[in-house]
Amino acid sequence: MNALKKPKKDENVGQIGRGCCGGPVPEGVVACCVKDAEAKAIGEEGCGCGTAPVRASTPPAVCCGTMSQPAEEASVATSGNGGDLRNVQSNDSVRLAVRQQYGRVAAGDAGCDSGQGCCDAPTANAATVSLRLGYTAEEVGSVPAGANMGLGCGNPQAIANLKPGETVLDLGSGGGFDAFLAVRQVGDSGHVIGVDMTPEMVSKARDNAEKSGYRNVEFRLGEIESLPVADDTVDVIISNCVINLSPDKPRVFADAYRVLKPGGRLAVSDIVAFAELPENIRRDMALYTGCMAGASLVSEIETMLLATGFKQVRVAPKDESKSFIRDWAPGTPIADYVVSATIEAAKPAT
Repeated sequence: MNALKKPKKDENVGQIGRGCCGGPVPEGVVACCVKDAEAKAIGEEGCGCGTAPVRASTPPAVCCGTMSQPAEEASVATSGNGGDLRNVQSNDSVRLAVRQQYGRVAAGDAGCDSGQGCCDAPTANAATVSLRLGYTAEEVGSVPAGANMGLGCGNPQAIANLKPGETVLDLGSGGGFDAFLAVRQVGDSGHVIGVDMTPEMVSKARDNAEKSGYRNVEFRLGEIESLPVADDTVDVIISNCVINLSPDKPRVFADAYRVLKPGGRLAVSDIVAFAELPENIRRDMALYTGCMAGASLVSEIETMLLATGFKQVRVAPKDESKSFIRDWAPGTPIADYVVSATIEAAKPAT
């Protein structure tokens, strides 16, 4: 690579310490990586890591595609129990950032945490990621092309114990990966509903279903805090690394309880915190949309579920997941605070 041609140093540019995907920030230029900075230095569009061109003084998280707006405009200020942010406007800012991020992912224009390399950096493909998360090769190969985007943190299918004829709800269904796997287990007499807040994801999943001839699965646009599902109609709720993205987790669990039939169950893979997250991590929108900074403590999740009315609550952290969580944010101590876990609970039968 040619030597970096540095522009006149911007007095307003500060050293952030690490670039996109953990790479070094070129001296005097806040950019994703050297390749990105080189382009900007000679007046060309930066590589942008799959996003629109940005100024050299833009934080690298924007360049990576993991932030849709400056941190000061969308800062995360969660309460201790992972509930409401300081005000509705903050909640909306978080949801907008998440929606925009995963809209880019659905369009194949992903950021650092979503399987696409930054500035040509190689990353594992979705199939490899899913095998590492606990899916079998047969499961990975059985879904429509494009349904699996490698976005999870575990395999909820492994704990859901789905049965023929059941109605299953997938929270944050994305391209439909887990929903399509659930269809195979519930059979023709069962039904699967996927809910996602991102229009691009819903369109992608519907297209996957239509092309592959699935008849007992549907995908609905909606937020997991306000599910577009009737009361007492679902046997099992599954979800993969999505609830941590909600700024109002108690409401997520309350609405999940509402739609479950008496005796219904929750079977979720998600990111949880085993130590209190520092404020600078909690307020990092790139880490939030990357499924890390929004994690609640295990004890808080248990308290939320029990307060909602769930019984048989079990949160089981998986220490081995730290190995891949480190890869999500290289150069940060995030694995010292969060881990993947399975979350199980049941709605009382009476």
